[in-house]
Amino acid sequence: MNKADMIEQIAQAAEISKSAAERAVDAMIGAVKSSLHRGHSVTLVGFGTFYVSERAARKARNPRTGESIDIKAARLPKFRAGKALKDALNSYV
Repeated sequence: MNKADMIEQIAQAAEISKSAAERAVDAMIGAVKSSLHRGHSVTLVGFGTFYVSERAARKARNPRTGESIDIKAARLPKFRAGKALKDALNSYV
C-alpha cells in the first residue's frame, strides 16, 4: 500500500473526500515528524510507538578500495509495534 492507496481507503472508511483524507494523512505525518525532530516519541495505543534512536559515529571501510571512511553520528526514526497490531497480524494465520 502506498500513500495514495491509504488516502483512498481512509476516505472510504471515514466517508470523507479524498482531499480531506489527504490533508489528514499529511497532518498526521507532519505531527509525527515534528515530534520526532524535537526528540519526543509518538505512542498510538493499539498501533505502536515511533521514537528516535541515536547511532554513534564510527569508522568503516570502503569494500572496493579498502580505504577507511568516517561515518557521522545520526538520529534514526524507529517504530515498535504495539501488542494489538501484533495480535491483529497473527490472528489471520
